[in-house]
Amino acid sequence: MTLSLSIVVPAYNEGARLGKSLREIVNYLVAYGADTELIVVDDGSTDGTAAAAREELARTTTVRTSVISYQSNLGKGRAVRLGLLASRGEIALFTDADLSTPITEAPKLLEPIERGECDLAFGSRALDRSLIGIHQPWRREQGGRVFNLAVRLATGLPFWDTQCGFKAFRMSVCRPIIEGATIDRFGFDVELLYVAYRAGLRLSEIPVRWDHAEGSKVNVASDSIKMLSEVGRIRQQARRGVYDNAIKAARAAMGL
Repeated sequence: MTLSLSIVVPAYNEGARLGKSLREIVNYLVAYGADTELIVVDDGSTDGTAAAAREELARTTTVRTSVISYQSNLGKGRAVRLGLLASRGEIALFTDADLSTPITEAPKLLEPIERGECDLAFGSRALDRSLIGIHQPWRREQGGRVFNLAVRLATGLPFWDTQCGFKAFRMSVCRPIIEGATIDRFGFDVELLYVAYRAGLRLSEIPVRWDHAEGSKVNVASDSIKMLSEVGRIRQQARRGVYDNAIKAARAAMGL
């Protein structure tokens, strides 16, 4: 059975390339064959991202669309959460605005959820590196490997790539996890996966095609330190019981 689908695109100063990405996503959703929705979340851009999104989305009448926009840059994690919580699809998938992972890779994540095999499926660059077309600069790629090793050691998560911006959620059970999350910047992926894992949701890391795109908002040196700090914050909040209600609600949604 094909479930209804929402795609969320967080965007910060992506006005120049957003139109092309949105056209590709709309074309995918038109062919999807069920109720679909596209949500763009403009995270306080200063380059007309929201206007570019509205102009492009005004051209489609076959897909339900919306643009969420606000003045302050609150962080990618906050933008993703706002989009996911505003979504109405039975499955919600978020993807980076540059489509580093082509939207045509979406079935790899959606089909296991539709078959009832998992609740949260996420793309991975680490499981099959032959799928990477254009690699990141060497320093950034090695930094990502070190960060993911640190995440595994700090959280016990058995995954090799938590940061790929391509994740899909069965919203009936994942919504409490998203509502209970607190990390607004680049550590938000780890938090979502960690709380979902603690709740006993079925998680699946899936190799996807990926190409590095210029214009990344991540600073290797400063943001890596911030992300590691956020991983430490996740552990502290877990010990203080910050996620307990979210975990309980997710487990109840699963009938546990």
